[in-house]
Amino acid sequence: MVPIPGTKRRTYLEENVAAAKIQLSKSDLARIEEVAPKGFAVGARYNDMSTINV
Repeated sequence: MVPIPGTKRRTYLEENVAAAKIQLSKSDLARIEEVAPKGFAVGARYNDMSTINV
């Protein structure tokens, strides 16, 4: 996992960068894998939009 900073304010950017220093335990990683297994968010970015502006 990697933090992805996305902000307009420097303070929030600094918080996001500091997240890279967090160490997750094996049980943390196991729990994340349990609730969000690899590939669970796979798919097209948008639904079929072929009927828009027809």
